[in-house]
Amino acid sequence: MISPDQNVKPVNPLVQLLKTAIPNEEWPKEGSVVEATLMKKLSREAYFDLGRFGTGLVFGIEFINAREALRQLNPGDKIPAKIVALDGEKGTIELSLVEAGRQKLWQEVKELAEAGEVIKVKINGANTGGLTASVGDLDVKAFLPVSQLSVEHYPRVGDDRQKILEELKKFIGQELSVKILDVNPRANKLILSEREVMSANLKELVSKYSAGQTIEGIVSGIADFGVFVQFADNPEIEGMIHISELAHRIVDSPKEIVKIGDQIKAKIADIKDGKIFLSLKALEQDPWLRAQELHKAGQEVSGTVYKLNPFGAVVSLETGLQGLIHISEFGGQDEMKAALTVGAPHKFIVDSVKPEEKRIILKLKK
Repeated sequence: MISPDQNVKPVNPLVQLLKTAIPNEEWPKEGSVVEATLMKKLSREAYFDLGRFGTGLVFGIEFINAREALRQLNPGDKIPAKIVALDGEKGTIELSLVEAGRQKLWQEVKELAEAGEVIKVKINGANTGGLTASVGDLDVKAFLPVSQLSVEHYPRVGDDRQKILEELKKFIGQELSVKILDVNPRANKLILSEREVMSANLKELVSKYSAGQTIEGIVSGIADFGVFVQFADNPEIEGMIHISELAHRIVDSPKEIVKIGDQIKAKIADIKDGKIFLSLKALEQDPWLRAQELHKAGQEVSGTVYKLNPFGAVVSLETGLQGLIHISEFGGQDEMKAALTVGAPHKFIVDSVKPEEKRIILKLKK
């Protein structure tokens, strides 16, 4: 019968002697990082001087993982080492060089995040959510979400995930300046932001503007979701007009309203997180305010079919307003497509006018 004591690893007398000679509060703990000086390298192990704590040993899988670091070390060189086991092989303290380097790097990353430092990272991958990068020589993985890209690098292709991915792949191999948003060593999670890298000068420039101001600018980019506008008086600043702020009517594509290079005036709708949001329609009189003057129930009107939807057809009226004719007027989509052609003029009867809902309901003229 095996006694319980036979399963217990015998205490190393040398380690026990050192622990007796050094106060408990000064003795290193497993997981702590100490400074180690290389004594000698062998084919499968390396010995380090740990000062008054004795000798450290790197062997086995830790030796294999640290081969690159060990190649660059000569006897007498110092390196951080993490204590894996205090009571190790041959009366030594078992060490890990890779874990120590990783722990040290995470600490440096934390300090950079707390200080708000700008760092350069090389982009090595992309997915529809953003870009992946490595930080430091130990290959700490980092993620740069699409939402944290600068205005200059933000994919201007709408919500098409495949197009977003194609645009993001263009950054692979490039270096980007970023700040660290979130650090979580336990989850091996590091979140970056390019958007946060805004110079003090640019922040100062943005702070000179306020909501309600009218600016002059040049259309510098067009995406499915809106338009980018470079300020004429401060070309460093770029604002965005969401598609819903381009006109008082439904707009399918921003290209219907503007094209790149157009000089326009726009109103500042909001300033948030260093971004300026603009509105084009805010500078125009809202035609819905006169909707009941322009249209009455029972009135015959001319209109051009703007688009066909599963719920009906949107019709652009001569007054600049849009009306809706419900799918029930036709019986189904096939019948609607047979009766109406996008871009073609038709005659309609106004069924009701609801300016508070920005809605004019139409019927087909029989």
